[in-house]
Amino acid sequence: MPLKSIAIIPARGGSKRIPGKNIKTFGGRPIIAYSIAAACGAACFEQVMVSTDDAQIKSVAEGQGASVPFLRSPGNSDDFAAIADVCLEVLQQYEAQGQTFDLLCCILPTAPFVSSARLIEGLELLCRSEADAVVPVAAFSYPVQRALQIDEKGTLSMIWPENYNKRSQDLPPSYHDAGQFYWIRTEVLKSEKKFFVANSRALILADAEVQDIDSPEDWQLAELKYSLIKR
Repeated sequence: MPLKSIAIIPARGGSKRIPGKNIKTFGGRPIIAYSIAAACGAACFEQVMVSTDDAQIKSVAEGQGASVPFLRSPGNSDDFAAIADVCLEVLQQYEAQGQTFDLLCCILPTAPFVSSARLIEGLELLCRSEADAVVPVAAFSYPVQRALQIDEKGTLSMIWPENYNKRSQDLPPSYHDAGQFYWIRTEVLKSEKKFFVANSRALILADAEVQDIDSPEDWQLAELKYSLIKR
């Protein structure tokens, strides 16, 4: 029997650093449209839904092809709401309607570089490896083992001075969350209440596919990168 999957795009209102961030125009479309299009294009989900507390986001999301069958609760709509808790709430609401899912893909709403192909690749890796979760990652451009720190007096020092004489190419690569999506088995999310679990696998993305958007400067950089890729 095939596994049933749901795509959840968490997009609350009230962004402070970038007002209206989740539906702000990016490349001629609301930025959330890219996540919705990637999920719909992957054609591997029973449901592509947006979890929001905002009527305007709901309207935009539905106009782009996602469903918004219910609004997010106030308890999961403040600045401290965890994405895992938001997704668990969605699962509970669907279960109350008699719908259950084996797999869940949480797709971030400000991920214009996400693609249907990468979503499918993540699903295939999850199933093939029998992992509990798959997280897209990108390599740090500089070895984190040679990171520096500045103390309260302004003194600069190495965090790990033992790496001072080691060549960059001799240090193992380190990775960071690509900030695009997370595949996870729903039963694991229910028990662990987080996406980074012990039996996780990495889907390594190229740096050109990744851009964190957390400030106006990040937004401008993402637009520049997107325009270059599009050309």
